[in-house]
Amino acid sequence: MVGQTGVRRRRRSGSRQRGREERTATVEAKQQSVFRIQPHGRLQEWVADEKGYFRDEGLEYEFVPGGFFGNTGTVQSAGAHSLKSLTSKEVKDGAFESMEAGRACEVSAACHWAVNMASSAEHGKMWGHAYSVTPGGIYVAPESPIRKPADLAGVEVGVGYHSGSHFSALQALERVLKPEETTLRFIGRPFDRLAQLLDREIAAANIFGAPLYVLEQQGFRKVIDTTFMIGFLVTGDATQEQVEAYFRALERAQRDIDLEPELYKHYFLRELPERYHGMVDVAAFGPGERIVFEPYTREMYERTHRWMEDLKLFPEEQVGHADYAEAVLV
Repeated sequence: MVGQTGVRRRRRSGSRQRGREERTATVEAKQQSVFRIQPHGRLQEWVADEKGYFRDEGLEYEFVPGGFFGNTGTVQSAGAHSLKSLTSKEVKDGAFESMEAGRACEVSAACHWAVNMASSAEHGKMWGHAYSVTPGGIYVAPESPIRKPADLAGVEVGVGYHSGSHFSALQALERVLKPEETTLRFIGRPFDRLAQLLDREIAAANIFGAPLYVLEQQGFRKVIDTTFMIGFLVTGDATQEQVEAYFRALERAQRDIDLEPELYKHYFLRELPERYHGMVDVAAFGPGERIVFEPYTREMYERTHRWMEDLKLFPEEQVGHADYAEAVLV
């Protein structure tokens, strides 16, 4: 009898262990099924959330705060007037490096140059069925003597390393300046550049998205346009079905924004640090980034990659060589 009791106890113990393992597996599966979203400073995800478009698509999702766009690259708690001691130090960490290290979401956004290189280096797959276009420009203070693009010769222009502001500045300036006349300074992420421009700590900086509208309402002047493309990188455990559902929801949101952008501009306040809220009236903002539901083609991929390699914008150890068919989801 003692032996049989021991066997029954072992069976019950084994059953409880299997039960715990099954519950743990269920929880882990549920966690993996949640689609994590970072809006990247734009309106579309907030509109899709408000209108229930993600839910309509059956997408179980959550918003992940911060992300590359929202964080600073110079100091985590930098205030609008606390960067003076940091302007002498360049920040050699940007959008590409954040994708190389891995981001806390299933689909992330960055300039198409960085996403192109990240996907070619197998840090994820580039989504081949959509991209977005964001307004951008190199801005100077209202009192600046810099008036036209040629005046930027020899002037330090603040940009983010291996990020949209870096590549778009080069692309715009190569049309008007000689290579030796272009001087870029890597001063961190979007809100770092905004803060340093407002504090007159740099003569010019390349700005896009909501920070651009903040500057314009403070009288800052655009010297040259740097509008550029943004791509999407698919990583993690996202399924094809989840990604397609995500983009179907964004497409509906984009139509709403196109039709009546005024209804949704208040969401820009969620993307701006609170210290800027009192400086702006979002009613005067533009609609910001616009998602284009067209293919990112092989020709676009290869032409962009050649341009980056020709200019040697990445060290050899970061350069990817994957073919379009391997790097892009089509």
